[in-house]
Amino acid sequence: MRYPFVDDRPLTIHLSANLFAEMVTHCRRKLQGAYLPGEGQAPKAFGLVGGAIERDVVRVGAIIPLAKNVREVGDRKELMDRVMDRHAIISETPLAQRGWVADPGELDSALQALRAQGLRLIGNYHMHRVAWEHDRQRDTPTELDTVLGQDSRLLMFIIAMVNPMAPVIRAFFEGRQALELPIQIG
Repeated sequence: MRYPFVDDRPLTIHLSANLFAEMVTHCRRKLQGAYLPGEGQAPKAFGLVGGAIERDVVRVGAIIPLAKNVREVGDRKELMDRVMDRHAIISETPLAQRGWVADPGELDSALQALRAQGLRLIGNYHMHRVAWEHDRQRDTPTELDTVLGQDSRLLMFIIAMVNPMAPVIRAFFEGRQALELPIQIG
């Protein structure tokens, strides 16, 4: 993926209403505790975004919700605990339960599915569900999001679910607030 600005013009993201609805449905289902077999039992949604870049437009062509969070497996736990201790803001969810690490097998299957559709991985999405005193809407990346997105060359879609009936979606290159890309849904 190239840098999100071309000739000082930002790329625009085109996201179909159907794909946006799929993202929101995934988030709402997880918030309601309606977990699928084999899916992590936590009220957090994470998924991959596939698409293509055409001139100054990023077209989202697929989303792939991920089921397995391997944050607690092996040396990943120690690494994520250190990152959380250093960069995460205290919230309702304990630090030891925050963060998402995709299962390598699930990630490989998702990448194969995107390639089969002629798409490439352009980003990921996750939800923010708890309002903070200094950030009531929760529609922007946290310092932690920025650290985790650093050097990924991917877009980070934040789905604010503080009010599940009025979700908000925004996209940021590598989770950096200064590099927001506009989204057109339709």
